[in-house]
Amino acid sequence: MKLLTYYVCSFLMLSMSLVTSQTIYDESKVPTFEVPDPLVAVSGEKINSVQKWETVRRPELLKFFENNVYGKLPKALEIDSYTILEQDSNALNGKAKRKQVQLTFKNNNKILSFTILLYIPKNLDKAPVFLGYNFYGNHTITEDKAVLIPTAWANNNEAFGIENHTLTEESRGKRTNRWALEKILDAGYGLATIYYGEVDPDKNDFSDGVHNLLYQETQSQPKPDEWGSIAAWSWGMMRALDYFEKDPDIDASKVIAFGHSRLGKTSLWAGATDERFAGVISNNSGCGGAALSKRKFGETLGVINERFPHWFCDNFNEYSDNEEALPIDQHQLLALIAPRPLYVASAEEDEWADPRGEFLSTYYASSVYELYGKKGIGTKVMPKVNEPIQNTVAYHIRTGKHDVTDYDWENYIKWANAFVK
Repeated sequence: MKLLTYYVCSFLMLSMSLVTSQTIYDESKVPTFEVPDPLVAVSGEKINSVQKWETVRRPELLKFFENNVYGKLPKALEIDSYTILEQDSNALNGKAKRKQVQLTFKNNNKILSFTILLYIPKNLDKAPVFLGYNFYGNHTITEDKAVLIPTAWANNNEAFGIENHTLTEESRGKRTNRWALEKILDAGYGLATIYYGEVDPDKNDFSDGVHNLLYQETQSQPKPDEWGSIAAWSWGMMRALDYFEKDPDIDASKVIAFGHSRLGKTSLWAGATDERFAGVISNNSGCGGAALSKRKFGETLGVINERFPHWFCDNFNEYSDNEEALPIDQHQLLALIAPRPLYVASAEEDEWADPRGEFLSTYYASSVYELYGKKGIGTKVMPKVNEPIQNTVAYHIRTGKHDVTDYDWENYIKWANAFVK
């Protein structure tokens, strides 16, 4: 028995070392590949006008991403009702108005609700807003004791005091470092955030979350071309925008979709599919987000689909360890956001997310922005660390690791002031 255990452990260690050794972190080992041109249609037609982009190329790219990467929504699911659970006009020592708004959805005799935490500068009418999900509950982004603790399933996190997949008071304020709330409010913006686990718990189980409301009879998981979790989270951002259009305190024409990591993938897909978003920010979104898949640098499609099989639609598995077969790449996802402002950000130590691949995506997407007369990224030479390029298409790489920092927010605010606000 001990011998068997030894061989099993040795096999597992060997398998792990093989995966590690196959991960590319050396530019000289990046495979040669052709970057699909966003301005050449499937038919071979060259796209040389906004009209052709919007009627020919954009729809076919959107359809491919919808059917083969993120998955399509089976049918529309709109807000059934919304309830203001709590509000205070003198929050954060009188600096802000706080609202906690619950959106409720009903279908197939099932109900789903999620709560938007909203802070708005107190003396501002019709505030522009940054909208983004959080990973561990609305109460983690602030020390504010009035913020409600979600009851939805959560990933366990010993450092945050999360056990048995249950959020508690112990995790309040644990992620204030990622949300520069004071800076955002001082700059004249509101901040809206949602716990992503209320929309769809981040686990490979489609029996809960929003998917369950749209199944056909006897269905227990999405069809191969139907939405995975990223598309479900994107759907939630769009429904929040529906609510903002009804809220007199918010300028719904100036809502910026923000996301970090997997939620940066989410903000990109939300911005691509809903043109009401005034701007989009992708922070360290990596594979399946802003980074070019065909580079196979850091995290690859094979790895991400194996580790997180619920994020994308099942059809995406066709390209696992088969990136060369992809007729598209992620720069074309970024191009779908044009002509609206787009900011992609990387971190120097975050090689897993392929900073260079994220930057090159912004460069290759820029040709579509130029059709609209907007300024994109005009060079394939990456900027130096902590030296942002800020045009309608913006990019920076900062010092540090996979995270969201005050430096990031300072630059997002500066860019939003120039191109959104």
